[in-house]
Amino acid sequence: MASTETAAKDTVQDLAGLEAGLDALDAVRVSRTPVREVLVRKVLPPVVAVVLVLVVWQILIWAQVTDDYKLPSPSQVWDEVTDAWAQGTLLGYIWTSVSRGLLGFLLALAIGTPLGLLVSRVRLIRAAIGPVLSGLQSLPSVAWVPPAVIWLGLDDRMMYAVILLGAVPSIANGLVAGVDQIPPLHLRAGKTLGATGLRGTWHIVLPAALPGYLAGLKQGWAFSWRSLMAAEIIASSPDLGVGLGQLLEQGRETSSMSMVFLAIILILTVGIAIDLLIFSPLERWVLRGRGLLVKN
Repeated sequence: MASTETAAKDTVQDLAGLEAGLDALDAVRVSRTPVREVLVRKVLPPVVAVVLVLVVWQILIWAQVTDDYKLPSPSQVWDEVTDAWAQGTLLGYIWTSVSRGLLGFLLALAIGTPLGLLVSRVRLIRAAIGPVLSGLQSLPSVAWVPPAVIWLGLDDRMMYAVILLGAVPSIANGLVAGVDQIPPLHLRAGKTLGATGLRGTWHIVLPAALPGYLAGLKQGWAFSWRSLMAAEIIASSPDLGVGLGQLLEQGRETSSMSMVFLAIILILTVGIAIDLLIFSPLERWVLRGRGLLVKN
């Protein structure tokens, strides 16, 4: 009898220890990361990478690996930046393209999300539209520029049409992939609790499919930005203004490689900024909500 009570006490203690260990694993550390550590881990590596690129770039200039008109020096590109800033056109170049890209992406989001839900949840629609979406996603967005110009003319409608045709398939396919990865048990549990129809979609399907959906959103933004740049490079008109794509094309037409490099750097900078300011925080939020990221 005594041995039975001792074994029972040991079992209770083991379970208590296991529960305490699980609670410790689930606990989220809320201590704030020192500013110095943030600078060293987050800021210093990209700064060092940029400095290395500039050093290698300047070494290539000093070594005269090619003609000056083919490869401008960093100082020449910087002079291009200061000239555009002095003329008050630098921010205009950026805003023209960024405003178009973000608005086009939001429109693609509004269309691609319900389309992805329909394709993922309705078998007939999936059989009919699924292969078409996959084909559209693999089609280069630049292919849509000529027909869009013919159909809609040289105005912003053409730009947004090209963006939509490039981004909507990626967003829809990302959501479809996310829904396909939901364990069937989750869906059955949601139905058992009464989460059906729109309620089930909002409370069960979308939260469970969020990782795949977010990946589709990132890819959709990339396609939006690339589609816009292709449209701005090919289609030029005074009514369209001058965006980064037009700036790149102007540099080519005038054989100004410093202007070309300026446009390339600005296009790259905008892409990195959108990822750091929007998508990276969203990814951390999703991972933290699933217990996959410990808050420092």
